[in-house]
Amino acid sequence: MPPVFPMLTVLSMFYYMCLRRRARTATRGEMNSRRAIESNTRALPINVEIVQYAKEVLDFSSHYGSENSMSYTMWNLAGIPNVYPSSGDFTQTAVFRTYGTWWDRCPSARLPFKRTPSTFCSQDYVELAFEEPVYPTAVHILETYHPGAVVRILACSTNPYSQNPPAEVRWEILWSEAPTKVNGPQARQFTPCIKQINFPTNLIRLEVNSSLLDYYTELDAVVLHGVKERPVLSLKTSMIDMNDIDEDEDEEKYGCGMDTLNKQFSIVTLREWPTNGYFDKLPYELIQLILSHLTVPDLCRLAQTCKLLYQHCCDPLQYIHLSLQPYWARINDTSLEYLQSRCTLIQWLNLSWTGNRGAISVSGFSRFLKVCGSELVRLELSCGHFLNETCLEVITEMCPNLQELNLSSCDKIPPQAFNHIAKVGTLKRLILYRTKVEQTALLSILNFCSELQHLSLGSCVMIEDYDLIASMMGAKCKKLRSLDLWRCKNITESGIAELASGCQLLEELDLGWCPTLQSSTGCFTNLARKLPNLQKLFLTANRSVCDTDIEELAANCTHLRQLDILGTRMVSPASLRKLLESCKDLSLLDVSFCSQIDNRVVLELNANFPNVFIKKSFTQ
Repeated sequence: MPPVFPMLTVLSMFYYMCLRRRARTATRGEMNSRRAIESNTRALPINVEIVQYAKEVLDFSSHYGSENSMSYTMWNLAGIPNVYPSSGDFTQTAVFRTYGTWWDRCPSARLPFKRTPSTFCSQDYVELAFEEPVYPTAVHILETYHPGAVVRILACSTNPYSQNPPAEVRWEILWSEAPTKVNGPQARQFTPCIKQINFPTNLIRLEVNSSLLDYYTELDAVVLHGVKERPVLSLKTSMIDMNDIDEDEDEEKYGCGMDTLNKQFSIVTLREWPTNGYFDKLPYELIQLILSHLTVPDLCRLAQTCKLLYQHCCDPLQYIHLSLQPYWARINDTSLEYLQSRCTLIQWLNLSWTGNRGAISVSGFSRFLKVCGSELVRLELSCGHFLNETCLEVITEMCPNLQELNLSSCDKIPPQAFNHIAKVGTLKRLILYRTKVEQTALLSILNFCSELQHLSLGSCVMIEDYDLIASMMGAKCKKLRSLDLWRCKNITESGIAELASGCQLLEELDLGWCPTLQSSTGCFTNLARKLPNLQKLFLTANRSVCDTDIEELAANCTHLRQLDILGTRMVSPASLRKLLESCKDLSLLDVSFCSQIDNRVVLELNANFPNVFIKKSFTQ
């Protein structure tokens, strides 16, 4: 009689696979407790848990602070806590650039890409390196003000301190959740229940969404707990690692399992069917409309069903607008190569966050644009650290119809490379936030790109004379509607006067943290009188803003919707009442750290003007 033990082993494996599938429908916490009960196991071998703070901040998409200081910058996430467990607004914390939905409700707001999967809601990110690679057992995030922004935590297989470049860079989602509203701005330690992974890591990435927050979120430190040896479950019946069963399905559930996407792109051998059922009776255009609601991975899966749907899923009309940002962790040269034939008519392309750590090469990017760039109108390349001068040259040569270019936080592009942008005379929107653009290149761009309507120069530290830049804008960029000069260090009343005289269509102006502007020179009064269409004005941290400026805004800028005067000592409650009475559309007023505006005044203004969000920050 043949032995029965092999059959029992197979049955036990099947039994645990079934348990795994059932557990997938439960919450992450229920799943972990169920595994513990059903397996009656203990972790082997017993490892000593290592606890470590971030050693270094490697990369990030934005921050509130300056490039030349530590206040409110992402670099504050390195090391031990500076503030926690205290609550409040502290300069020693890490703060992203935006919060709430205010930036989506101003003249510079961009239209969203369709087909963004519901599981992807990240707006910003920061990547942290730790000393020792470990198998993570917990991640603690110390949030000190307005918590609740973190929506994803990822781990990378690459050791940033290794001398040998890896053959493959793999990212795993440890935890993911939709944005949730947290009651109260108080500090907390956020410790979500994370997924076990099958490789050690010392590179952790946090992704955030601040859309539900009432103010900027502030992070103090990140603590990584882990063990050096991979935990193995010792089962009474078998040695099955539950984390290895259907791991790809878990990845797909959380939107980062794109390893098979390249294979799906390339599938061309399809089964012949005698009929396509009801699809044969539908007009081609109607099928196209139905498929337009699918995400890119879903299109790839559907393309494998039959030749008819393969034809529809590969139709270039399905790729007029394409965002690959949700799949940043898996997009590489091969992905772009497979997409080339489908993207010959593409007009909007979002490659933000993609291609880093060698995933996309200069040659791969160039080949793609040479085939697909002729119809491009909008190109998003935020945080594309693979970009260099050759890439910008290819963009300007292959995209003659380009109107919008986003190079936000592309801080690896050399200064001289920005000269190529001046060749794109059709540009209407240019975002150069946190880039190394220098003055000569920017003057050339302004001279030849006279159609510009939206320009972001926030935190561009290599520009030596912003007065000269403002003068060129006033002379050449008459159609300018929004201008971001956040943390511009040397613009004066002279530059503001030239700007206000020449760009009278301006609806949005960010002069936050521009210390060389003084109200006593009349610069803000001049702005109010020359720019009656202003809807958003940020004068953040300018301590000289006074009642006269506020009253001029009330008299001349009645369309004002957002005003930030954080930090001024010279504005009284009386002038704010005049402003609120005059500007009926005002929805955001930030008076944080305004010494004459205490909590009692804010409560009174809120009661009389309930449609205005009046923000008063605090420090304990």
